[in-house]
Amino acid sequence: MRDDRSSSDRSGPGGIDLHLDPRARVGSGELAASLRTAIREDRLPPGSRVPSTRDLAGDLGVSRGTVTRAYELLVAEGLLLTRQGASTVVADTEPPTRRHARESPVRRPTDLHWDLRPGKPDLSMFPRSDWLVAQRRALRHVPAAELDYGHPAGHPLLREALAEYLGRVRGVSTSPERIAVFGGYSQALRVLAEVLLRRGTPSVDFEDPSLPKLREIAGEAGLRVNGVPLDESGFDPRGSHSPVLVVTPAHQYPLGVTMSAARRAELSRLARTEDRLVVEDDYDGEFRFDREPVGALQRWAPEQVIYAGTASKTLAPGLRLAWLALPERLVEPVRERKADGDRTPPVTEQLTLAEMLRSGSYDQHVRRCRAGYERRRRRIVAALTESKVRHELYPAGIAAGLHLTLRLAPEGLSEQRVLRRLRRHSVAVEGLAEHWMDDRRRQEGLVIGYAAPPGHAFGPALRTLLRVLSES
Repeated sequence: MRDDRSSSDRSGPGGIDLHLDPRARVGSGELAASLRTAIREDRLPPGSRVPSTRDLAGDLGVSRGTVTRAYELLVAEGLLLTRQGASTVVADTEPPTRRHARESPVRRPTDLHWDLRPGKPDLSMFPRSDWLVAQRRALRHVPAAELDYGHPAGHPLLREALAEYLGRVRGVSTSPERIAVFGGYSQALRVLAEVLLRRGTPSVDFEDPSLPKLREIAGEAGLRVNGVPLDESGFDPRGSHSPVLVVTPAHQYPLGVTMSAARRAELSRLARTEDRLVVEDDYDGEFRFDREPVGALQRWAPEQVIYAGTASKTLAPGLRLAWLALPERLVEPVRERKADGDRTPPVTEQLTLAEMLRSGSYDQHVRRCRAGYERRRRRIVAALTESKVRHELYPAGIAAGLHLTLRLAPEGLSEQRVLRRLRRHSVAVEGLAEHWMDDRRRQEGLVIGYAAPPGHAFGPALRTLLRVLSES
């Protein structure tokens, strides 16, 4: 039985340890990530053969289709090489001095001209003047002693400003003492996973589909990762059995649905009555276009729901600022774990954001961004509707956030072929298929970030995207 294997049994080519959890269902995204890491670390050196899809599927106890899709991803990235009538091998296209180039696709997204990757704001809209004004004000009044290493939970001024802002804008029920500031959401999730594992948590449920990177963080911390299917009403709590759940209720990533009121009520009730913890990833909750944003789930069960927010979508990912509003019983364990690893962002950035929140300039910036992103979304939706593109928007996706999801026409090209065509035309988007955990529910598509291009580049990027999709 698969669940009875030890971790050493989940090995791949030549006995290479792929670091796959023997108790978790392995999808093509997780398998591709494990193989990719083995190649980067030279555990699978250039020129080495990888087993047939049938053999590897048998070794790992997964479907042959799962292995095939994982191989296709790595072939598209230039990490594997297929030849007619010969075995699939690890590619060796660069000399040793350029070996690092094999770690990414043949054309890395950063090399492509039209950036339509999801999860990125328009960095040209970063409020430089407001940021500099806020920074000068903050530094003018801060005592020299506060420029030391700082509090492990984050600077008190930022925690106070966040508690007020989150309560006013997102309906979060919290206090400065319950907020912890991190160097990005990935760091926050990693610390939280480590704390939960220490407290005896065996597993965590993620939405299926969801962002593979976040699932990997939980798995690397030692938690067993399970997937819970979605439908047009969002995450279904009835399919969840783990003591911890990670959800994106306001705007699900990547499908873009919002959790219905009935499901939100059921999830809150389940968390309270069964003493489960819910991590509410509110990654772009400020950006709802067709109505007032849905309030945070956390307010209905503050002792069961961990609220997670970030400045990556509103300001810039490079600031590395994120926060958790914690139940009381997790405040000290999280602070202690943060202190162990010195995981607090620079004090100057914290003080500057606190000043922007206090002065209202942050709210003004968010309103400007919301108006600009709403115009872009309307424009791209209209263009897709009026064009010859056969692919359709994910039907339950709402008018919100920084991305939309496109389902590929079943009679058209495969996702990998469409992605390769887009790369050839210098367009960077993400595929949808790798986000699924359960192969039986997997759909192919594109996740398109319409916020990423600067204003002058959005029109040309959209035209190039439509031209390629019309031919696909």
